[in-house]
Amino acid sequence: MKDTIIIRTEDLTKSYGAKTAVNHLGLEIRRGEIFGLLGPNGAGKTTTILMLLGLTEPTEGKALIDGFDCTRQSMQVKRITGYLPDNVGFYGDLTGRDNLRFTARLNGIPEKEIDPLINDLLERVGMMYAADQKTGTYSKGMRQRLGIADILIKDPEVIIMDEPTLGLDPEGMREFLKLIRQLSVEDGKTILVSSHQLYQIQQICDRVGIFVGGSLIACGGISELGSQIAAQGHYTLEVEAEPCDDRFLGYINELDGITGISKEGNTFVISSSKDLRSSITRFLGMNEYKLLHMHQKGGDLDEIYHVYFEEAEKEGDDQNAENRSRKRRFGRRGK
Repeated sequence: MKDTIIIRTEDLTKSYGAKTAVNHLGLEIRRGEIFGLLGPNGAGKTTTILMLLGLTEPTEGKALIDGFDCTRQSMQVKRITGYLPDNVGFYGDLTGRDNLRFTARLNGIPEKEIDPLINDLLERVGMMYAADQKTGTYSKGMRQRLGIADILIKDPEVIIMDEPTLGLDPEGMREFLKLIRQLSVEDGKTILVSSHQLYQIQQICDRVGIFVGGSLIACGGISELGSQIAAQGHYTLEVEAEPCDDRFLGYINELDGITGISKEGNTFVISSSKDLRSSITRFLGMNEYKLLHMHQKGGDLDEIYHVYFEEAEKEGDDQNAENRSRKRRFGRRGK
């Protein structure tokens, strides 16, 4: 069941004039997994979501959810898909319970089933205590949790969330991430989360896709992407030792494979093309330094994102330089 592909995009492209917001996206998301679509603002994440929801048409290619074409069969897609935007909208002069009743009636839930269903969902998302307050008084975290209850009324197979943790306080974020994980593990929901908040996403996602400039530049499990980076020769090592002196710095500078060194307080942050932990540990031990902290950052999502993002920017700069060169050559020929 977990290996079944439920969301698929094929050559999915969206252009606005000369600007390409989503560039030939090929993506597969498995049934029951939590997939994080990660990237900076303007990367094309929201445009991708709008195409999946059938709210904007692709320029090229197609998107499918459970076999339904998101453009041509948008009504079928909407029946099995729930959407939580970054700023959930409710009728502020109605209570949370009344807002859910309104949604239940829109979805054709029989009247006698509505209140028991709403009670179950309010209990599930931890909002029973505020059910009879007007939603205009709710905090961001309360609206997000009520938004989950609102989605679950129609019991969708797929839930799409656009920047769902934006603006939440730490406790609200912890509770919300726990709820998302439960929806996947206990309910078998497939969840697509769009975000630029890497640390939060790392805690819950089965796989991630890194999205830059409209293109998916990396996709996989966090440990898998970390291994790929290591195999490509990208290592970042944090080392704190006593004393943190020029002799130690000089030793590091002489090591093979060093690509950069910075200092944060008493910690050296060392970029290299190879794993230097054993060499540095041996040097510290032989020279009676005290090792206080050592951490290889290659497996952290933040480091993975940083490496891939830098590579994508470099490729973009190289391509822009080539385009400028071509224009200059063409201009000379045309004179």
